[in-house]
Amino acid sequence: MSDSISHCMLDLAEEEYTIEDYQSAVPRWCVGCGDHGVLTAVQRLCRDEKLPPEKTVFVSGIGCSSRFPHYLKTYGFHGLHGRALPIAQGVKIKRPDLHVFVIMGDGDCCSIGTAHWIHALRYNMNMTAIVLDNSIYGLTKNQASPTSPVGQISNTTPRGSFIDPLNPIDVTLGVGSASFVAQAVDWMPDLTHAIIQAAFHHRGFSFIRVLQRCPEFMGHKYDDWVQNPDRMLLLKHENGLKISDELGRIYRNQEIHDPSQRNRAREIAAVSDPIPVGILYRNEDIPCYEDHQVSDVMNTPEIVDTYLQKEFDKYTINPPGAPA
Repeated sequence: MSDSISHCMLDLAEEEYTIEDYQSAVPRWCVGCGDHGVLTAVQRLCRDEKLPPEKTVFVSGIGCSSRFPHYLKTYGFHGLHGRALPIAQGVKIKRPDLHVFVIMGDGDCCSIGTAHWIHALRYNMNMTAIVLDNSIYGLTKNQASPTSPVGQISNTTPRGSFIDPLNPIDVTLGVGSASFVAQAVDWMPDLTHAIIQAAFHHRGFSFIRVLQRCPEFMGHKYDDWVQNPDRMLLLKHENGLKISDELGRIYRNQEIHDPSQRNRAREIAAVSDPIPVGILYRNEDIPCYEDHQVSDVMNTPEIVDTYLQKEFDKYTINPPGAPA
């Protein structure tokens, strides 16, 4: 066998991955937490798209959802509360060759991280952001979050929340440079995987809200929707998601929605019953921030080491008589 053929065969072998290649520590989320399903969908995406673990980065903030990077055998950064997006943007601007994903919770993104969320939409950097929205602060044990429903009793709202919840999809669609907006639910795993896959292939900032159950503090919030498929609204379109026959037989409430129609997307986003799932909006023509920050020099490890050594040399103290 020639060296060239052998090399090609080795390359092909290296491009094949399994789910196990992306599994790291055993997840410590509660049994029944929606995070488990989203993690599986993301691992399936990595496998299907053959993403090299060394070229893939997951960045998170603080919260139950932010344990995500610990459970993936890729590069990860467990950041500060609300600061996942600027960290991810820093990674992407210096290493545009990496596949960057951002994982946030509803409090992480929509409360302390709100300013970063809005400006990330403005910058439209090429990355995928997933907000795992369980409508409660779970990690700190039951405080109302920006998406908690009216009447929600928690440690911070013992008489029930009286403020209307924030709708992350509606807010996102209100930013003119938003280029990909979608909504999923944790109890429809195949559709969640399809949405994340579509977001990954979009060039620009992809924003996905995943409605999910918190078995500890919000365990029954979505029971009626889980048990009655007719209370779900599937969005389909030839330029959006294509619904499988199997899924269509279960979820018969469907709408042909053109994801290029922002006004209709906002009308759909305002509906909470039935819950809309699918791609609400997509615009491929909005330029990415990276398009204005093109560099002719990649920050390879060798270049980084050269610059570091140059800086270190400024403070090196050499023994008398030693060469500088």
